[in-house]
Amino acid sequence: MRPSAAGPGGGGGRRKAAVAAAAASREWLVVPASGRARVEEAGKHAVMARTGLPARDLRVLDPLLSYPSTILGRERAIVVNLERVKAVITAAEVLLPNSKDPDFARFVRDLQARVLASSSDQAAEFTDMEGESSAVTSPFPALTSFKGNELEMANKSANVVGEMTHSSSMPTLAAAKDGSTKVLPFEFRALEVCLESACRCLEEETSTLEKEAYPALDELTSKISTLNLERVRQIKSRLVAISGRVQKVRDELEHLLDDEMDMAEMYLTEKLTRQEMSETSSRVEVDDPSQLEDDRDEEYRSEADVSNGSFIGYKPNIEELEMLLEAYFVQIDGTLNKLSHLREYVDDTEDYINIMLDDKQNQLLQMGVMLSTATVVITAGVAVVGIFGMNIGISLYADPTNDEEKRASNMKFWETTLGTIAGCMILYIVAMGWGKRSGLLQ
Repeated sequence: MRPSAAGPGGGGGRRKAAVAAAAASREWLVVPASGRARVEEAGKHAVMARTGLPARDLRVLDPLLSYPSTILGRERAIVVNLERVKAVITAAEVLLPNSKDPDFARFVRDLQARVLASSSDQAAEFTDMEGESSAVTSPFPALTSFKGNELEMANKSANVVGEMTHSSSMPTLAAAKDGSTKVLPFEFRALEVCLESACRCLEEETSTLEKEAYPALDELTSKISTLNLERVRQIKSRLVAISGRVQKVRDELEHLLDDEMDMAEMYLTEKLTRQEMSETSSRVEVDDPSQLEDDRDEEYRSEADVSNGSFIGYKPNIEELEMLLEAYFVQIDGTLNKLSHLREYVDDTEDYINIMLDDKQNQLLQMGVMLSTATVVITAGVAVVGIFGMNIGISLYADPTNDEEKRASNMKFWETTLGTIAGCMILYIVAMGWGKRSGLLQ
C-alpha cells in the first residue's frame, strides 16, 4: 500500500519545509527611535511585511552577494548598502543584519549614541504628530522573537553615549528658513550615521594606504630592487581597489543629488504623517452625502498619491536632505582627491623609474658598442699575427749568421709588433671618434 499524504512521507515533507523556513530566518539587530537595541530573528517574508520592501531590495543586504554601493528610497523604508554598512531604515527604527565584525559594533554604538542624543527632541516631534506622550513605537508589526543575552549586550552598549564624542560627525540639527533650528527626522539621522561610517571607513583605509605608499615609493626611487618593486605593485593594486569603492559611493551620492524625486522618496516621516492625516480626515462625519462622496474621492486620490510615492500636488522640502548629502559628498570627494594625488605620485614614480632604467640601458648599449669595436680592432691585429704565422719564406724569417744580423732581426720583430699594436689603437680611436660625432656614443 502507498503511504498517504499524512503518513511518513507527508511528515517528512513538513519537516523539510520547517527546516527550510528556519534556515531562511536570520538575526537582525533592531535600533528603534528610543535607542535601545535588541536582537530579533525573522525570515525574509516577515521583514518584507514589516518594511514593505520587495525581495530584490533585501538581496542587496545579503553579505554573500556582491552589490555596488546603493541607497534606495522606497515607500516605507530606505535601503542602505555602503561598504560594510547594510541597513534598512524606517520612520521609527533601523534593521541591521547582525554581524560579529568589530566595525559593525562600532557602527551600532555610533547609531545608538546619535539616536539617544536626540531622543528627547524626537519624542517631542512624534508626540505632536501622533499624539503619543511616551516612547515612540514602530508603526509596523513587530517581529516574533529575540535573544535575551544579546539584548542585554546591546542595551549595555547604549550606555556609552556619555563617553563618545561627536566632534567629527555632522550636525543633527538643520537650519530652518526663519533662522531657528529643526531636528532632522529619525530616518535622516540614521542615514547620516550610515554615511558617516562609510566615509570614515574609506578615509581610514586611504590614510593607512598613504602612510605605507609614500615611504615605499621614495625607497624605490633611491634603490630599485625586486622587493621594493613588489611592495609598490601591491600598493598600486590596493590603490585601484580603494579608488573604485570610493568612486562608487561618490557616484551614488551624486545620483541622489541629481534626482529630486529619489530624495523626496526618503521623507518617510512626512509620508507617514500625511497618510495618517488623510486617515483622520476620513473619519470625520459629514451630513451632506454629496460632500461625503467628494471627501472620499479626495481621500482616495491622496492615499493613491502617497502609496505611489508620486507626491502629486505636494512636494516636500528636500533642502535638509540635500544639505546632508552634499556634506558627505564633499567629504567622499576629498577622499577621492587624496587617492587621485596618490595615483599621480605613483605614476610619476613609475615614469622616473622608467627613465632611470632607460638611462642604464643606454649606458649598457654604449658599453656594448665600445666592446664590440675593441673586439673588431683586436681581430684585425690577430689577422696580422695570423699572416705572419704562415709557413712562407720571407727575409724576416731568415736565420741570422752573425751578431749584426741578430740585432737587425730583433729590431724588425719589435717594429712589426709595435706597429701592429699602434695600428689597432689608432683604428679604435678613429672608430670612437666617429661614433661620438655621429651621435651613437655620448
